[in-house]
Amino acid sequence: MPLWVVVVRRFAGQRTPRSTLGGVLLGLLGLLVLSSPGFTGAVRPTGLVALLTGSLLWACGSVLAGRLPMPANPLTASAYEMLAGGAGALLFAVVRHEPNGFDPARVSAGSWAGLAYLVVFGSLVAFSAYAWLLQRAPLPLVATYAYVNPVVAVLLGWLVLAESLTWAIVLGGGIVVAGVCLVVRTER
Repeated sequence: MPLWVVVVRRFAGQRTPRSTLGGVLLGLLGLLVLSSPGFTGAVRPTGLVALLTGSLLWACGSVLAGRLPMPANPLTASAYEMLAGGAGALLFAVVRHEPNGFDPARVSAGSWAGLAYLVVFGSLVAFSAYAWLLQRAPLPLVATYAYVNPVVAVLLGWLVLAESLTWAIVLGGGIVVAGVCLVVRTER
């Protein structure tokens, strides 16, 4: 996503400082190293296209948020974003005939609790914080969240679930942090 932000901003006529671009590329390299232990099996082209398209659209929305009039209240902006995203996801699910086999009674209480947690913290809180940051910080700096999240997830997995840390994961995490530090230093 941070790389898409640089590309979209360039098409919009905004230049990105070389050191910011270097930090973005360094962070991307770090994510590749961090993810390398998981590179097993085949990659589905549709999944790859969905991943790239989703991150491109998120970057476009982030760039446009700085150019379009936005609601003063970040919760309102989040509501609009989630309604648009939910409508798109629902349309996609209907096209794929996914609702046909859904039975709410077969969903466990733990799954409903997990969904509630994600709605509150993963959506309402996170989207509102992101919308607030878009109004107050440089976009390349805000976009580095996409590099930091996997590092935090790996560290939490290690601390909470006793998942193992390999040298590739530690090295990748260090490279990501270095890339983010370079972007922070440049964009402050």
